[in-house]
Amino acid sequence: MKKTLVIAGIVALIIGTILYAQNTEPSKQSKTQNTHTMIKPTIYQFKVTDIAGNTFDFASLKGKKILIVNTASECGLTPQYEDLETLYTTYKSQDLVVVGFPSNNFGGQEPGTNKEIASFCQKNYGVSFPMMNKVSVKGDDMCAIYQFLTQKDKNGLQDSDVEWNFQKYLINKNGELEKVLSPRTLPTDPAILNWIKA
Repeated sequence: MKKTLVIAGIVALIIGTILYAQNTEPSKQSKTQNTHTMIKPTIYQFKVTDIAGNTFDFASLKGKKILIVNTASECGLTPQYEDLETLYTTYKSQDLVVVGFPSNNFGGQEPGTNKEIASFCQKNYGVSFPMMNKVSVKGDDMCAIYQFLTQKDKNGLQDSDVEWNFQKYLINKNGELEKVLSPRTLPTDPAILNWIKA
């Protein structure tokens, strides 16, 4: 009789332990999941190719504010290059980096090779901010970094479409997407200047 009671006690203890473990495990899991969802995705995951064919690692820009802009050489908005360069030279000492991505997605207004684009930018606007390899910024062949910039499930902020050449994406010092500004918003607009100085 004593043996039966001991065995019954052991079985009850084992069952109790299993049930306790099952009840506590999900809460541990949900805590882990909550921790993961709180971490916002950043631009630092990306390595791209610059206009000279070298690797450009966005992780090297940690702690800086980044203005990303899709550019074109034959657009009515092309003169924005001048203001972008002024913005960069004025505020790079305050940890601003302008990064240009030439693209030919709108009206075929960036038809040149990387070499031709680099020459155009230097000759006409003295561009010294980092320029990347020509990419697609929309459609089925959209490059990975623009998928991040335009898709909420990747950037944690909002969905957006690149409307035209010279759309601006503002990345904060933590590498997170903070604002999307239309192509017609000039680099000298208070929305950008206030963001830089904030």
